Amino acid sequence: MNTYKDKGAIDTRSGFGAGLAELGRINSNVVALCADLIGSLKMDEFKNENPDRFFQVGIAEANMMGIAAGLTIGGKIPFTGTFANFSTGRVYDQIRQSIAYSGKNVKICASHAGITLGEDGATHQILEDIGLMKMLPGMVVINPCDYNQTKQATIAIADYIGPTYLRFGRPKVPNFTSKKNNFKIGEGILLIEGSDVTIVATGHLVWEAILAAEKLKKINISAEVINIHTIKPLDEKIILKSVMKTKAIVTAEEHNILGGLGESVSRVLSLNFPVPQEFVGTMDTFGESGKPSDLMKKYGLSNENIVEKVVKVTKRK
Repeated sequence: MNTYKDKGAIDTRSGFGAGLAELGRINSNVVALCADLIGSLKMDEFKNENPDRFFQVGIAEANMMGIAAGLTIGGKIPFTGTFANFSTGRVYDQIRQSIAYSGKNVKICASHAGITLGEDGATHQILEDIGLMKMLPGMVVINPCDYNQTKQATIAIADYIGPTYLRFGRPKVPNFTSKKNNFKIGEGILLIEGSDVTIVATGHLVWEAILAAEKLKKINISAEVINIHTIKPLDEKIILKSVMKTKAIVTAEEHNILGGLGESVSRVLSLNFPVPQEFVGTMDTFGESGKPSDLMKKYGLSNENIVEKVVKVTKRK
């Protein structure tokens, strides 16, 4: 069984900031736009090093998306930055019409996603954004798991031509992946090999899946853990290869189970290789104000919940 160690907790939004700053140094076509949240999105370094390529649009998210779409016409690669709720729900019409329908090369970068936004409460804790974005034709949806992977993903999407949604978070979380850049859009990563059950996780739930696999080993359940950082296009091959071996699967995401990663996996299974599946995610609900760790437990997003679902799904085999 592979082992992964927490190299130190750091927020994934800082990974975005570091990746954007690096892009500013190596790609003169990269520009950045922010809706009055420079510090929250960690865009300071890019702004300071490239003042002529940074646009502070204020609290005008819809305008930001329109400006970004226009900048692509001149060959620029715009990265927009605001909270996930404001990056998607508030501006869905602008994204659909001006970016997705028009096939514009805009990188929609969304921080403070999911329940771990914490104390700001339900109005800010969007749990529907993956569903909103994955349903847009041609939109790539990426949800990295830690600082290193978020930095790598930020750099990678600059080379991809087409609309992209990059989702990351507010709290400090374990940084456990390699600094070596092995990020490839649309290619899941096998983290732990196992034989009894497949755990497919994304974002903050990847670390919880690793912890769950360690606990499951103690009760003689061998769990295979896959990091699905790209929800669209989904790596169907790695999922099917795993479930053909394990014959059972648990999906884990910091998102509503309606419309998220789990439902995308269900479609793949139903069309190719149906097996018992259990879901870890929020259950058709809004969030509430609280500490991120407390909310993760209350809404069933902890490694303990993954263990419970694994035990349940293996009994269904």
